[in-house]
Amino acid sequence: MALEASAPTPYIPNTDADRALMLERIGLPSTDALFGELPERWRDPSIEVPPALSELELMQLLRRRAEANAGARMTSFLGAGAYRRYIPAVTSHLVSRPEFVTAYTPYQPEISQGTLQAAFEYQSTVCALTGMEVSNTGLYDVASAAAEAALLAARVTSRRVVAVLEPFHPQTLEVVRTYAFAADLRVDSIRDLAALSSEHACVLVQQPNYLGAIGDLEQVVGAAREAGALSVVATDPFALGMLRPPGDAGVDVVVGEGRDLAIGLSYGGPSVGLFATRERYLRQVPGRIVGRTRELHGPGENAPRTGYVLTLQAREQFIRRARATSNFSTGQALIALAFTITMQALGPGGLRRAAEYCYQVAHDAARRLDAIPGYTVVEGAPWFQEFLLRGPVPPAELLRRLEARGIIGGLDVSGRPESEARDAILVCVTETTTGEDLDVLEAALRAIAQEAS
Repeated sequence: MALEASAPTPYIPNTDADRALMLERIGLPSTDALFGELPERWRDPSIEVPPALSELELMQLLRRRAEANAGARMTSFLGAGAYRRYIPAVTSHLVSRPEFVTAYTPYQPEISQGTLQAAFEYQSTVCALTGMEVSNTGLYDVASAAAEAALLAARVTSRRVVAVLEPFHPQTLEVVRTYAFAADLRVDSIRDLAALSSEHACVLVQQPNYLGAIGDLEQVVGAAREAGALSVVATDPFALGMLRPPGDAGVDVVVGEGRDLAIGLSYGGPSVGLFATRERYLRQVPGRIVGRTRELHGPGENAPRTGYVLTLQAREQFIRRARATSNFSTGQALIALAFTITMQALGPGGLRRAAEYCYQVAHDAARRLDAIPGYTVVEGAPWFQEFLLRGPVPPAELLRRLEARGIIGGLDVSGRPESEARDAILVCVTETTTGEDLDVLEAALRAIAQEAS
């Protein structure tokens, strides 16, 4: 029997009346008017499906198209929040096992002990890495984690203003502003901790910051406490292999991006956002939290069995609805598992050695580039793997000439207000950068300097 035009379908739940009401609310006469901004040729394009290909032919076609991507054949020194990392082969091997590829925490979670144990191990790893007391099972990415940290601070302090200490990643800042707008919070970008006041719920800082510099977190914590605000640090978990854990400096909330140590740069995603805090804020933490317990009775009385459970579920959206603290489920569970495997495979000593190697490679590269006539590495605060470089031509032109030579030379940050960023590009060198990569970059920069003279 055919459905009436006004009845919901399994695929389009809105009735004709629903759609008419929505169009009326936004002041448009029809659905065609809604899409009127699109060029007409793209509104309902015809799709020409080619003849079927064999598996071999299809793989050959996809390989040719993949090789057409510029990044597949270019040497890259681009960072700014997304970094090339070495991920041990064991990570992809284990995370691809059938027990994990469909990892999901169901709403009757205790039947999935393996999934819960993996999440508990992730939480334990994040706490050990950050020096904090409590971690959730992961958020979508570092941007959503930073935004949720700001909301947590607003709930804890009952204040409505969030401070962000520049230089801070602009895309993360945009997400924080979007969350804040919906929560009726104001976001202040500040350049001096002296700007903190009694109206601020928290101060967000980046470590290392957006321009690569390493800051003094104890100074941040002291200024925040004096203002009665919380301190929130967005950090690079890889850098924590060498840097002091933020928790040791007294930070209240630590967030970070785990993607680079899980699956690498997968065209921007998927990701997992680290989120760790102090135990006193446990009930305000967004996302899911897994706890570990032991049975009291049953067949394991002499040797009690360990069990894993979702805890503090009263914060969840399916219980508290509009008053929920958490609106996150488990979309990032598989990435969190991959992050955990990498961290466990490296171990504390391995992570430290990898971070120290990255630091040495980056600083050796900076010395080489600074020695090229016409180029200057900007001196300033200590830095980990990213540095500012000025050249004989404007940054945009320098990057264009490097790209013509098959090199992604970094990021043009000359438009930022910081004085050190003036006429500079942000160059990133990680542990995956080879000596051959640096040779190619050095030769190209010398050639560009000669062309400019």
